[in-house]
Amino acid sequence: MFAMGQHADEGGGPRLARERGTIVTVIAVIGLSIVAWVAVIADAMRAGATSMDSSSSTMGGMSMGASGGASSAPAALAFLIAWGVMMAAMMLPSAAPMIGLYGAIQRNAGQTGQGGVATGLFALVYVLAWLLFGVPVYGVQVAVTMLVDAAPTLSGLLPYAVAAVLALAGAYQFSPLKIACLRACRSPLGFLMARWRAGYLGTVRLALSHALYCIGCCWALMVVLVAAGAMGLHWVLLIAALVAAEKLASGGVVVARLAGVALLVLAILLAINPGIAAALRGTMA
Repeated sequence: MFAMGQHADEGGGPRLARERGTIVTVIAVIGLSIVAWVAVIADAMRAGATSMDSSSSTMGGMSMGASGGASSAPAALAFLIAWGVMMAAMMLPSAAPMIGLYGAIQRNAGQTGQGGVATGLFALVYVLAWLLFGVPVYGVQVAVTMLVDAAPTLSGLLPYAVAAVLALAGAYQFSPLKIACLRACRSPLGFLMARWRAGYLGTVRLALSHALYCIGCCWALMVVLVAAGAMGLHWVLLIAALVAAEKLASGGVVVARLAGVALLVLAILLAINPGIAAALRGTMA
């Protein structure tokens, strides 16, 4: 366990330096997220300018046509790069308090020489975990595309599959696992105190643990982003705002449950009227 008061402050100098360091860390994380957002928005605008095929997923570099080439290595690499950028844009702002507090504790423990490196490693592991989450997402997309190519009549069932995904995600918002993961993400100090480990290996383990809780909290929303929104920019913005509200707002658990209600209602509407699936994806029916 770390010692928060291990180094006493003589006057305000050391404490002020640590506070400034924490502010700089948070600003750096937010700055990286802004850069990622610029890339995401620019990619979406470029994709719109080149007029996409209506059967493809959006987000430019993430686009997956309905051809067998979607499963090629270059397509997979392009998807994962774009997915990683999108996850950095969406998830880093809500992770900034955890990353900033981790850096502050490193400085408080006197880890001035390696604190910056450890904090950067923490953020990197967090983003890489979300990047790896994109691997099964891509695999499922390819499998669905190949299945519909092999049996085109199945395409008529896709809206009902999307409705099922929305219903599953809505129900998950009320689950004990969702709430437990959300509370861990909302309590950076408690999370770090309970799991603190020293050294770079400890940093990796701690960051990976935080990432797993974060994925446990938000995975269903990301599945909705892919299945219902086709990774369109409007859905990226909506879910990023929802994730931030869940983790940072004072009533985050209530926000999560209200989102669950909205997803369940949307699932029912889609099951009744499958034609709205195209509207969800921002395409014409």
